Amino acid sequence: MYIKRYTIAALVLIILVGWYVYAFVTQASTSIEFFGVTMPPLSIAMWTIVPLILLYIASVAHMSFYSFLGSLKLRKYEKDYEKIVDSIVDAYLGKENRSHAFKTDRYKLLGALVDNATIFPSAELNSDIDNKKISEILELINKIKNGESVELKKHSLPSYNQLVIQNEKNRYKNGDITHEEILNNSSKYDESICKDVYIDFVKKAPLSAIEKYKKSLTKESLFEILARVNAEENSLEISNESLISLFNDLELSSDDYIKASQKLSRGMNPEQRIKLFETLSNENENVTEAYLFTLFDLEMLAPANEILETSQDNEYVYFKAYSSLRECGKHFDINLFI
Repeated sequence: MYIKRYTIAALVLIILVGWYVYAFVTQASTSIEFFGVTMPPLSIAMWTIVPLILLYIASVAHMSFYSFLGSLKLRKYEKDYEKIVDSIVDAYLGKENRSHAFKTDRYKLLGALVDNATIFPSAELNSDIDNKKISEILELINKIKNGESVELKKHSLPSYNQLVIQNEKNRYKNGDITHEEILNNSSKYDESICKDVYIDFVKKAPLSAIEKYKKSLTKESLFEILARVNAEENSLEISNESLISLFNDLELSSDDYIKASQKLSRGMNPEQRIKLFETLSNENENVTEAYLFTLFDLEMLAPANEILETSQDNEYVYFKAYSSLRECGKHFDINLFI
């Protein structure tokens, strides 16, 4: 645009200078020698405007060269702007190992900060951003937060990405995928999803299916299974061998085993319950307290006291206190001592 204006102005000036010389100075013609070559005769007015034409050509070449350099620099900034947008999008998506190459110093600094930062869009930031890429990502994130399920495949996010995890949970809650689809293809889903789904699954599933997918077993799902043993609804019949197998798949504390006994107290046959914790306590000393709890809970005082008598003074203090109270004719709920 500026070169065009400069060209018009230069052309007007050249014409005016040539006209002035021809009209008011001289109309004569002459020839000049240039590097030993005699040029053809031309009007002095024409020879006058030749330097102006050469100056115009040189100045236009000069401006074009620096305009070209400026356009290259501007192009670097435009490309870096696109890369910083991509960097922000990747940060919003929670991608790992982000590294974008920038050409300009200012964007190198900003890009390094964004590529090494975790960014969560504010709840007040909506999709009305004047950038298509960012607005689309914000809209996608807001949908996931609102419980909708969206398509994330084109973003190539790993299964353990938090947006992917929440989106798969949304798909499950919205009925887009079932228990079996997730548990049968557990390698495609994050472990936390499989474990959450398994908790729901064991509430009604048969024992064969529970054991089939027990690699997703957690303490919470185990207690759901125990609560179903001989229950009035969704009743589950299970042998001690199957229960022991489930117990052994988890690292349970002494308190966990006591809680398991409490769950089983609601429906399991007393003899089966005693035998279960007796077997477990023979294999794992962490179960002894749960075995004692079971015996006292079922009023089996003699075998319980036999265990307490052979224990160390600082062991099973609360159960010893309960036993002493029972010997004094005091009746308390054993649950108060755990």
